[in-house]
Amino acid sequence: MPLSSETPAAKVKPKETGAALLSAFGRARATVPGNPLSPDEVAKTHAFWRACNYLALGMIYLKANPLLREPLKPEHIKERLLGHWGTSPGLAFIYTHLNRVIRREDVDMIFMAGPGHGAPGVLGPVYLEGSYSEIYPDKSEDEEGLLRFFKQFSFPGGIGSHCTPETPGSIHEGGELGYVLSHACGAAFDNPDLIVSAVVGDGESETGPLATSWHINKFLNPVRDGAVLPILHLNGYKINNPTLWARVSHEELEAFLRGTGWTPYFVEGSDPDTMHQAMAATLDQCVADIREAQREARSSGKAFRPRWPMIVLRTPKGWTCPGDVDGHKLEGSWRAHQVPLADVKKNPDRLQHLEAWMHSYRPEELFDATGAIRAELKALAPTGLRRMGANPHANGGNVKKALRMPDFREYGIKVEKPGTTEAENCRPLGVFLRDVMKENMHNFRVFGPDETTSNKLQAIYETSRKLWLEETFPEDADGGELAPDGRVVEMLSEHTLEGMLEGYLLTGRHGFFSTYEAFAHVIDSMFNQHAKWLTICNQLPWRAEVASLNLLITSTVWRQDHNGFTHQDPGFLDVVLNKSATVTRIYLPPDVNSLLSVANHCLKSEGYVNVIVSDKQMHLQYLSMDAAVTHCTKGIGIWPQASNDQGEVPDVVIASAGDIPTKEALAAVDLLRQEFADLKIRFVNVVDLFKLQPDTEHPHGLSDKDFDSLFTIDKPIIFAFHGYPWLIHRLTYRRTNHRNLHVRGYKEKGNINTPLELAIQNQIDRFTLAMDVINRVPRLQATGAHAKEKFRNLQIKCINYAHEYGVDLPEARDWKWPY
Repeated sequence: MPLSSETPAAKVKPKETGAALLSAFGRARATVPGNPLSPDEVAKTHAFWRACNYLALGMIYLKANPLLREPLKPEHIKERLLGHWGTSPGLAFIYTHLNRVIRREDVDMIFMAGPGHGAPGVLGPVYLEGSYSEIYPDKSEDEEGLLRFFKQFSFPGGIGSHCTPETPGSIHEGGELGYVLSHACGAAFDNPDLIVSAVVGDGESETGPLATSWHINKFLNPVRDGAVLPILHLNGYKINNPTLWARVSHEELEAFLRGTGWTPYFVEGSDPDTMHQAMAATLDQCVADIREAQREARSSGKAFRPRWPMIVLRTPKGWTCPGDVDGHKLEGSWRAHQVPLADVKKNPDRLQHLEAWMHSYRPEELFDATGAIRAELKALAPTGLRRMGANPHANGGNVKKALRMPDFREYGIKVEKPGTTEAENCRPLGVFLRDVMKENMHNFRVFGPDETTSNKLQAIYETSRKLWLEETFPEDADGGELAPDGRVVEMLSEHTLEGMLEGYLLTGRHGFFSTYEAFAHVIDSMFNQHAKWLTICNQLPWRAEVASLNLLITSTVWRQDHNGFTHQDPGFLDVVLNKSATVTRIYLPPDVNSLLSVANHCLKSEGYVNVIVSDKQMHLQYLSMDAAVTHCTKGIGIWPQASNDQGEVPDVVIASAGDIPTKEALAAVDLLRQEFADLKIRFVNVVDLFKLQPDTEHPHGLSDKDFDSLFTIDKPIIFAFHGYPWLIHRLTYRRTNHRNLHVRGYKEKGNINTPLELAIQNQIDRFTLAMDVINRVPRLQATGAHAKEKFRNLQIKCINYAHEYGVDLPEARDWKWPY
């Protein structure tokens, strides 16, 4: 689409390069023509933006003299200059113009800043609109409060340079790049009146997660959802490298954006007056496009996929900073990315440059005698809950409604004798989630990367099908379950789905995510960022708690006989363990009824990341529903049906965590009882993994006395664990009996193996566990040689049978608990 402007300016040539565009900064060039602002509106809009830019500089540089009412001196400058100027003027420019749209059209809107370290460009307008001072009264709207506001930025005991949880109106930190559009999409789901303005930064636009998230427009239903307005802010540089999208031709950039389904509108230039007019006209057009699409869909009741509008805003890096310093280009250069003038405290000439730069914004015209923004400028911001810093959706716990929950007990299976019947663990969970969905059709969604059916959760489709706004074919009905009003969101991008779910939760709703265990690693860093967000939110009394992020990790390591080595990786749990104990929970339910109990608890919880590990294949069932509820409530406990040490000191403790480890551990108990009838065994099963950690380290942890009571202080412990064995040692290294703890888990050995063969290769099988007991119980070390020989022979027999027939030896595969 060619660019035009009612002001004298050349049009962009279709094949004009990004470099040429950057060199042509000046009067605005825009796709949408028009001058909707009066001269007075232009002047006031520009003044508000100047105030934002002044505040951004003050945050980076000043610890005194906040309004420059005396000459700037070295002692007014912070000792360490931290923060990023480069993207801040552009962010503040966007925020200023969105304020106008909100006031003019009464738009319900929130703001997401994708560029990293862009907080100064957001904090400034949030402070000017009054939201900041309402939450932090000591950062008052006067000179004293302004000084505190400046000093706290990138300062010990203060706030960081991203839009952290401390930032009013923020649900997206931008510290790790790539997620702003997926977060924005999640926020827009089921929020029909909300527009989410999502600024995509230069560097962010190069990331893999951002590349896939351009496809969010395929998931936004104009009948029931809000809209996302992406604003791709191209200022040319990352830290000290040019960015790809800023250097390609206009033709190529437009073709890409149109190819992913958007209607791009371009606004390019640096001249303030014409840029204000161009941005105002463009935003008016975007809001009109959004509302027209929604009107058409909602009046007919028929969902379709609009070609939603978006904006490409091209401005100089570090817009409005000095053009050059000491012969080096500054504005429009990579040098403006962080702190453009870095040695002002010791260099008098640079200090003068900074003072002149700050005075160029004419703060005396912007703030009154008390230090507050002048009333006629503050009036440019919306009021009350329409302020983006005060919008309730950006503090989702305040608008969250609790889920209406069916009784999970009704979805369980009957277990008459433990360890004798089999069932698919995840299938009843799918039926439970189906009815959770049925009771919460406006605030609950399920997400999964094309794996809902694979993970045996397909009963959900009986209530709500897969969300799909594209073309459908008759053959899709054979298994596609597609519908424009579907509430199951599937896409082969774990990044995009995880971002959608996080945005959905942070704006006050509920959700559930399932994925293959090995590929949960795709969202390792996203989980990290969300856990960090929640950790900080716990320290902010004004942040209301949102629903927990619930992750079902299935298709697990021990049942990958068809996918092989690439699908064998239980290491996501190790990543979770690294994060704060205040927000992380890990559950390994061994059967259907315990999985239902855990899922019910997690869906009701707030403020956590709950990781549930449960395989989707057929597994032995151990616990009645009542027993499962009791066991899961405790999180760890002795299984009396597998123990024979009642009233006596056990010779050994055998423990398990996970479905297959539990089966193999129980089978080992059976082998040992057959060989050593007088051996006293205590069997302990762990559902809540953090029970193993001391209560001084995790709120779910056992006290040392309770741990010693379960595991003894001097007897050998053989622990069969679902994941990598060293994780258990990390949790228990301070326990009294850690020296006698021997853990078996996954050891990076496997391929296209039968289930038991895979267990044997990783030494977590029943035979290895039984031999471990013989090796570690003193009185068996001499008398157990024949039993060990028998167990080794059985191992070899099982391996040979698997290699000859492709399945496990029937008597091993079909083992049941005999007692």
